[in-house]
Amino acid sequence: MWQLREGSHPVLTDEGGAILNERTGRWTYLTPTASAAVLFLLASSSEDQAAGQYATLYGLSPERAAADVHAIAGALTTQGIAGEPVAQPSGWGWWR
Repeated sequence: MWQLREGSHPVLTDEGGAILNERTGRWTYLTPTASAAVLFLLASSSEDQAAGQYATLYGLSPERAAADVHAIAGALTTQGIAGEPVAQPSGWGWWR
């Protein structure tokens, strides 16, 4: 299942959106179509299922929709916003 990493805060609408990466303090801005793809990714059990919904919404071929959704998922994973959870360093946040 595709997910945003802990510390990623999305603001997603049909008109576009943004995701704050708390670790870097940077926002990633999304076009309306990219925002829709992220919404489908978050609501689906797989990237393929999200691509199917994306294809239906935008009237795209399954191949084109899959390429778009996989590109968005890959870009967000590369930026550290999505993917497997990142373990915090040992002792993080503890003061002595």
